[in-house]
Amino acid sequence: MRLGVLDVGSNTVHLLVVDAHRGAHPLPARSEKTVLRLAERITKSGDLSRAGADELVRTVASAKASAAQLGCEELMAFATSAVREATNAVDVLDRVRQETGVELIVLSGEDEARHTFLAARRWYGWSAGRLLVLDIGGGSLEVAIGRDEEPDRALSVPLGAGRLTRTRFTKDPPHRAEIAETAGWLEDQLAPVAKKVLKYGDPDRVVATSKTFRSLARLTGAAPSSMGPRVQRVLTEAGLRQLLAFISRMSAHDLAELEGVSSSRAHQLVAGALVAQAAMRTFNRPELEICPWALREGVILRRLDQTNGPLGSK
Repeated sequence: MRLGVLDVGSNTVHLLVVDAHRGAHPLPARSEKTVLRLAERITKSGDLSRAGADELVRTVASAKASAAQLGCEELMAFATSAVREATNAVDVLDRVRQETGVELIVLSGEDEARHTFLAARRWYGWSAGRLLVLDIGGGSLEVAIGRDEEPDRALSVPLGAGRLTRTRFTKDPPHRAEIAETAGWLEDQLAPVAKKVLKYGDPDRVVATSKTFRSLARLTGAAPSSMGPRVQRVLTEAGLRQLLAFISRMSAHDLAELEGVSSSRAHQLVAGALVAQAAMRTFNRPELEICPWALREGVILRRLDQTNGPLGSK
């Protein structure tokens, strides 16, 4: 069957179309992205702005039309932290449903972590043992650990790359003092998270997902995306440390010129690198494997496994 997955994130709205059936490897057929930066369209009162809601409605309508044109039998649509945290989320979701006919489901941070963990588990299989999965988004960092397809613990903390860029940095590029203060603050924030997670045991394998981790790995020498998803890619703490010293002196405009860095995410690359470094140090991991599957693939796999189950259910 051909499925469409519409991911309304903090930075982009991403439509992924795959051909899949239960027990089979989902095969990507089409990918379309629209940069909305919804997290930056939250007003001082906490609402998603009228202009942001307008663009979201238009983008969802366009994605629905693309999915239909591409022959999707079903369109699964979900939103993450930007919509989840908007004080007018209920009104925005009602408007999307009324004007586009698309039921946009808001995933909790824990749901994000669980679906991403499922994707990583399926990618690496049972031989991976106890998995620790890290995922840096625009608004939050998801962490999950476990031996099975359902993690023993799944957590979401508000340490996303976009959020930190908006709340911790005042200049582009950031001041050296801001970078140093943020690095120390992040380790303080992650220490209790690591304690909660590692009480389930030391992981046999630690993997990272998301565009932020992929970009950082590419900039430290990992294979380009053109070589396909099955090439092993890693991010080392030593390589990341050297990279941070380099990119922290560059403006977002200059960062966007680097291979593997999209113009829509260049402004939050330094913050994302700081989150990645803090996570590696807190969990005492000098190296992370980069998993090509993440939240969207997890949603697809859950849908195929539980045909009649709601998106956010276990």
